[in-house]
Amino acid sequence: MLISREELDDRLAGAARAWLDEALAEAAHAAAHPGADSGSPPWELRYASAGRHCGLEYADSVRALLLVDAHASLPAVTRLYEQGTAAERRAVLLTLHRLDLGATALPLVEDALRTNDTRLVAAAVGPYGAAHLDAHGWRHAVLKCLFTEVPVQAVGRLGERARGDAELARMLGDFAAERSAAGRPVPEDLRTVLDLTAPAPAPAPTEES
Repeated sequence: MLISREELDDRLAGAARAWLDEALAEAAHAAAHPGADSGSPPWELRYASAGRHCGLEYADSVRALLLVDAHASLPAVTRLYEQGTAAERRAVLLTLHRLDLGATALPLVEDALRTNDTRLVAAAVGPYGAAHLDAHGWRHAVLKCLFTEVPVQAVGRLGERARGDAELARMLGDFAAERSAAGRPVPEDLRTVLDLTAPAPAPAPTEES
C-alpha cells in the first residue's frame, strides 16, 4: 500500500528523510525543466536506489512520489519499467493512475499481465488497469488473477465492471469446469466474482400519485 509523504517523514530516519528531500527536489526540478538533463535525469537514478536508502518496505511509496513530482512522461515510465527490477516495475504500475498519461501506458499493464509474477499482476489490475483495459482485456485480467491466485480484492472497480457481464460469467463457468475436470479445486474468489456478474436488480416500482 502506498503511503503519503507525511507518513514517510514520520517513519523514516533522519538520513533517509534527507535523501528523500534531495530526491524529490531533483524530481521537481526535472518537471520544471523538461529536457534539461542529457541521458537519465538524476531522479531516475534515485528511483532505482529508493529501497537501499529508504528501506524496502517504503520503496513503492518513495518511487511513486518521485514519479508524481517529476510529472513522469510516457518515455520515462516505459524506460523505468523496461529496465527495472520487478519491484521497480511494480511501483510504476501502482502509480500510473496518478500520472497524466491517459491510456498511453496500457502496454505496460498488458506486459505485466503476460507474466506469472503475482506482484506485477496484482499491480496491473489496480486503478489504472480498471480505467483503461477494454472489456476483453479486463475479463482476461480477472481470470489471470484467479489462475495465479492473486486475490480479486486487488482488481480495481471489480463490482462495477463485473455487474451484469454475461460473457465474464461464461468464462468463469468454463474455468470452473476445467478445474473440476482436472480434479483441482475451484478458487473461492471465482465464486465471489461470479456472484458479482449478476445483473443489478431492477428498481422497485413506485406508486403513482
